[in-house]
Amino acid sequence: MRAIWALILTAAIVFVLVAQRPADTPAVTADTTAAALALAPAPAFPVTDRRDRMATAFAAIDRRMADYATTEHIPGLIWGIVIDEELAHVGVSGLSDVERKAPVTPESIFRIASMTKSFTAMAILKLRDEGRLSLDDPAERYVPELRQWRGPTDDAPRITLRHLLSHSAGFPEDNPWGDQQLAVTDDEFTAMLARGMSFSTAPGTAYEYSNYGFAILGRVISRVAGVPYRQYIQREILDPLGMTATTLEPARVNDALRARGYRWEDAQWKEEPPLPDGAFGAMGGMLTSMSDLSRYVATLLSAWPARSGTDIGPVRRASLREMQQVARTRLASVTIAPTTGTLQLFSGGYGYGLRISQTCDFGHVVAHGGGLPGFGSVMQWLPDYGVGIIVFGNRTYAGFGGVANEAFAALASTGGLVPRQFAPSPALQHARSEVLALLEGWRDDRAQALAAVNLFRDRAIERRRAEFVALHDAVGSCRDTGAYLPLENPLRGVWTLECQRGTVRAEVTLAPTVPPLVQHLEVAQVPPGSVQPAPTCAAPTRP
Repeated sequence: MRAIWALILTAAIVFVLVAQRPADTPAVTADTTAAALALAPAPAFPVTDRRDRMATAFAAIDRRMADYATTEHIPGLIWGIVIDEELAHVGVSGLSDVERKAPVTPESIFRIASMTKSFTAMAILKLRDEGRLSLDDPAERYVPELRQWRGPTDDAPRITLRHLLSHSAGFPEDNPWGDQQLAVTDDEFTAMLARGMSFSTAPGTAYEYSNYGFAILGRVISRVAGVPYRQYIQREILDPLGMTATTLEPARVNDALRARGYRWEDAQWKEEPPLPDGAFGAMGGMLTSMSDLSRYVATLLSAWPARSGTDIGPVRRASLREMQQVARTRLASVTIAPTTGTLQLFSGGYGYGLRISQTCDFGHVVAHGGGLPGFGSVMQWLPDYGVGIIVFGNRTYAGFGGVANEAFAALASTGGLVPRQFAPSPALQHARSEVLALLEGWRDDRAQALAAVNLFRDRAIERRRAEFVALHDAVGSCRDTGAYLPLENPLRGVWTLECQRGTVRAEVTLAPTVPPLVQHLEVAQVPPGSVQPAPTCAAPTRP
């Protein structure tokens, strides 16, 4: 039955396009429609031995992590590198229990604090996908204590679940106050909610990190699911992912595996009392192992790239990608790296339970850190590269963002850390061959068959013809180099042609039509010695 409806729909598309096309537009056939609807190949890595190349950096990363633990007075450390949804490497250093002199092992279990927030966000999106809530629902629908809250201004909107997920509910930043709320009971949390909120901004106007907001999301999950937060997370996320060592209840952890937390004070490590799980657990109560969290990071990485095929869950790939994109922006910043003197860009914001950024080196970075008395951690990955890094340590608020960036730099130095590249669509490939044919010998009918309705309205066909003829006279016969500059998507391309008397740069953007026709076309000779745009924050270079 689905096949029959697909045929009917295709026929209807063809009929409408043929009936409505301008007189100078080439006829749309069933064959051209099918070709237009066919997807280009999925983005792929251009380097086949990338994993082997990156593995050559593991030893240097191990040394850097161990040195970092020493200089930062971190008793114990564990780090992992995830490549193509697998834990490719694990390193350990130091002690999980100073008093017993117990070493950190690959099975050691650490608290991951605020990295818990993404699990909370994932649960909210799962409930949304099941039709049990909407991100734009007012939070007070599920947490009635919020109905009596009054915003900071008369025109402030009611707080939505989306506001809470993206730290834009108007709550003041609450680190480290929030860390000390983990033990709050449900009754104490209810009383806290009843007392109201001291707002810092109007909801929906600014980013400000809020542990309180994610605690409210934990209550939303409990109300909608009809079971306690920790039970829902265990049943719907942890168990399906095989995260058997992960829990929100410290008492359930094998004592021999549990890393103790410490602070560095008076030139010695002092053990921090463990914080119990309570009503604020949704913002930072989780404990896990490297093996378990690598499964989780691999699941988030597996959402990329978007593609057809079975969605194995436990949460839809589209929803996982939604988590990993900016929902609330933050102010961009540019600094100079103290060791190299190069420019460093940070631009991005917060997704749902995850920090999203763009740097000089990588266009899409997803990460979150965690810090509690006794612990620090980070998980960071590059969706376009299929690689992630995880670090756990047992010193209060130990920060690992910088050393994780160094690890990515070490992987990049091998030549193996490369992004997936889009493949051109069949329509773009066809347009490319036609551009070369027109440059070699212009024909109006050929150009009109290629053009979207706007192309010769924006610049008359007579002018286009004259430009192509003049360019051919200047550069002579050309040949296609076969390669593209990195594609933004399968319907837009830039490439070069090597000609008898120079190089030509060609640029095409296809229209959102069926079939895709050319809406933008530029061809021009590349001046000798011209400056090429820099792919990163580095200065432009000459070819």
